[in-house]
Amino acid sequence: MIDIARFKESIFRISSPDEFNGLALELFQYQVQQNPVYADYARFIWRDPMKVSDIGKIPFLPIGFFKTQEIITGDVRPGKIFRSSGTSNMVPSLHYIHDPGLYEWSFLTTFRQFYGDPAKYRFFGLLPSYLERKGSSLVYMVDTLINQGGHTESGFHLHDHNLLAERLDLMNSTGMPAILLGVSFALLDFSEEYPIPMKENIIIMETGGMKGRREEITREELHRTLCRRFQKNAIHSEYGMTELLSQAYSREGGRFYTPPWMKIMIRDIQDPFSLLPPGRSGAINIIDLANIHSCAFIETQDIGRLHDDGSFEVLGRTDTSDVRGCSLLIS
Repeated sequence: MIDIARFKESIFRISSPDEFNGLALELFQYQVQQNPVYADYARFIWRDPMKVSDIGKIPFLPIGFFKTQEIITGDVRPGKIFRSSGTSNMVPSLHYIHDPGLYEWSFLTTFRQFYGDPAKYRFFGLLPSYLERKGSSLVYMVDTLINQGGHTESGFHLHDHNLLAERLDLMNSTGMPAILLGVSFALLDFSEEYPIPMKENIIIMETGGMKGRREEITREELHRTLCRRFQKNAIHSEYGMTELLSQAYSREGGRFYTPPWMKIMIRDIQDPFSLLPPGRSGAINIIDLANIHSCAFIETQDIGRLHDDGSFEVLGRTDTSDVRGCSLLIS
């Protein structure tokens, strides 16, 4: 067992790789004993939990288990359930959240690390596919960011593109710091209808996903189109998913950086138990230490490349995976 209160405090104070590795191994031992689904999977692939002394040997749970199993660690009751996005015929992933406050702690700390105090920004959420269903972790995050500032101009925009354009014009004229955060297809739709030049005080941030509304394109093509229409030098990106409580951000070029309690590892597509060195492309594994009450060790269906500094790129999806809301397929 671990002291949950102490562990929460520790992960948000990580200052070195050694600290991360020690906490990751501690959480692994806890979850492989207290999470029945993860424990069964670890035994199935012949991993002996008592012999794992290197994070490179930790088994990663395939993300598809969130579609069919209750991934819960310990004797806890979910306080909230997040549901994944996707097209209408897909089975959603369910993330059972014991402590929504831990999610808030994670994403607010991460946002402050990359962008500063959220209270200084006006937030405009262009997230139609997320607002049209219940249980979106992304809507929960953006709503909390909006409430941090309490600015009357902030809000979500479902179909009222004209009002959104008026508010962005106000940001342009006043110089107020603002973030327009949207799913890919919605940003493309809005930019076609309202190709408004955006000044430096306005950040355009995409969170991926066409949701079957448009043809899939590469992130590079998406960014080129948005830069041209909004007359911006760079488009920011957010990388997150229902099954995680942490996010990575990119300020330009689709190169993402993680907070200290989140780590990306790249596995060989042909041999999922082998990890690849930086520079090689493969499938993305994620350690998210904020996932204390579910599973912190996730084998995703995204394809990516890790760099020597720990940053990473998302290059597409594995061939057999669903089209999900928080990534783009290679065209």
